[in-house]
Amino acid sequence: MKILIRNINKETTESSLQEVFEAYGSVQYCTLIMDTETGKHKGFGFIEMPKVGEAKAAIVNLNNTMLDGSSIRVKRAIPKELESGKP
Repeated sequence: MKILIRNINKETTESSLQEVFEAYGSVQYCTLIMDTETGKHKGFGFIEMPKVGEAKAAIVNLNNTMLDGSSIRVKRAIPKELESGKP
């Protein structure tokens, strides 16, 4: 399951974010979305967890929790084509 994480502190790294999610199960990948102009991440990213149960547990337990001084928002990522109503 692909998970969207928002409101990530600018000091948070991919490895530290991945470590937090690994407490709930295996993480296939972790990606912070980078700003090409500044070279820093934009404050959001994605985690892929292969086991749905583990991913749901991570979402429930990590949403609105503090990470590096920021209250992160965690939810299931919805593909853009489904979000806009296109099949």
